[in-house]
Amino acid sequence: MNELTAEQIRELAADVNNIVMSSHANMRCIKRIIDSKDILNVLRSGEIIEHYPEDYPFPSCLELGLSLSGKPLHVCCAIGDSKLWVITAYYPTMDKWENDMKTRKAVE
Repeated sequence: MNELTAEQIRELAADVNNIVMSSHANMRCIKRIIDSKDILNVLRSGEIIEHYPEDYPFPSCLELGLSLSGKPLHVCCAIGDSKLWVITAYYPTMDKWENDMKTRKAVE
């Protein structure tokens, strides 16, 4: 299977009826105070920074985008069964990510 592309994600995210939030994503977003509009903004304009081709049941990726307030936001998503699955979302932190919020810091 080919890697996911931002264009594929944007195409599916254009219609909210194509988006499925996992129960894990729902719980995490409530705990982390992440609004669905912010996730939608990332899905529609974000950049893929990591690919996870071995994920099950569908290959997934990590996107970096901005919340509506301009804060960096990571959204992990997958495409399967003609749907865009949101797996989790979080605000990246400087202890785990470089300044660009795209590069993981080396584990010491």
